[in-house]
Amino acid sequence: MARQSSQRPDADEPETKLDETTGPADPDETDDIDAVEVVEVDRSLWDEVRIDPVEIALPAGAGFTLRAYRLSNELTPTDTSDRDHDDPFLARAAVTEDDEEVVILDEEFAAALDEEAEETRTDRAARRRSRTDEDEDETDRDETEAELDEDDQDDEEAEAEAEPEEVPIFLSHRGKLLLFKSAEGLVSFVRSGAPNDLTQLDTWDELVERLEPAHVAPLDEDSYELDLVVENLRGGHDVWDPTLIIEAGEVARDLAYGLRLPSVLDMLSSGSSLDDLDEALRSTVNGGLGGFLGRRRLKKIGAQTASLGWRTIIGKISAAVDWRD
Repeated sequence: MARQSSQRPDADEPETKLDETTGPADPDETDDIDAVEVVEVDRSLWDEVRIDPVEIALPAGAGFTLRAYRLSNELTPTDTSDRDHDDPFLARAAVTEDDEEVVILDEEFAAALDEEAEETRTDRAARRRSRTDEDEDETDRDETEAELDEDDQDDEEAEAEAEPEEVPIFLSHRGKLLLFKSAEGLVSFVRSGAPNDLTQLDTWDELVERLEPAHVAPLDEDSYELDLVVENLRGGHDVWDPTLIIEAGEVARDLAYGLRLPSVLDMLSSGSSLDDLDEALRSTVNGGLGGFLGRRRLKKIGAQTASLGWRTIIGKISAAVDWRD
């Protein structure tokens, strides 16, 4: 292929000029077009009031709310007196069809746990039958010592309970989480003076005065996709997303405490099947020997049990949401 001539065009031929509006862009301008624009969100308001915007995605949709952490002795828990704690049959008759499914799921989840624990219970029974008199005497001594240790532990726990701890509180009212489909809706509610559990915070008035829709931009770590958890768990161990499930556990515990959902707290409490899942996933994220052991522990956790448990939790949280526009 012949090289192009570097000579100027013949004088009789009009010289082609590049139109300034359509010609090649300045190199610096081209770089700006290709670069992703990063917008800095002003976090000074949230840092000063010590409250954060949160985004939660549930099967019914995604919405914004607010969350804060304060010492337990500084807060009055949300009022749940409207809930019927004494008569589960009346409560069941009053729930919607979706909530009815949650009750059934509780039974399914319990059955799944019983099935997983059957082998353990059988082994325990066999050991009890095979004990000798000497073993029983030793066991009695161990149990006596264990009871004394338990008494000491109870005393320590009582002392710990007396000390205030940092706990979550949400934009909620009478045991219901207020979840807004738009930032504008959230801001309008905050400015309205409507009753909610965050009004007891000493920084609430400042937030009311300064909050604008542009401020409602949750950080990545404050955005939770609860709507994806069950489907991910159903896929089996090979596709489980540790970050998704771990973050779901964190917000579910916060919501269970803030909205007074004791059954959810129990399902995620230390030693539970779902807590074992959480601990194993955290180990896999950390890597190393702990990651290897975590993967082995995950294989012992039933995908059906995990998905049923999380479906129940998400159902109970969804039932405690008051959607706002």
